[in-house]
Amino acid sequence: MTPARYNAFCAALPHTFHVVQWGGALVWKVGGAKGKVFAIAWDEGAKGLHVTFKCSQMSFDLLKEQPGLRPAPYLASRGMLWLQRTDARSMDDAALCDYIRESHRLAAQNLTKTIRTRLAL
Repeated sequence: MTPARYNAFCAALPHTFHVVQWGGALVWKVGGAKGKVFAIAWDEGAKGLHVTFKCSQMSFDLLKEQPGLRPAPYLASRGMLWLQRTDARSMDDAALCDYIRESHRLAAQNLTKTIRTRLAL
């Protein structure tokens, strides 16, 4: 997945906000600038785009040791259910998009009820 495709896909999801932070990470949030993060990507040059996303406990347990996937650095070490795709060996771009969409849904659930109602999420 290219950075342009990643950004275009995330931008097409409802009520998203994009920011570049943490040393050049492409960060996507749901619910505005102070919303909840649902996807983070770093362009690793020749190594490709590394995409980090929130997931369910079941997905985390099933995928964390698959080739090209790993528990997300920093986030998973703090007990959060986030994975990072480093390459497409076990997860192609279509599947990655499905997981990003689910991450968006999971993050939206953590917004306040007032914000979810206002945004119809």
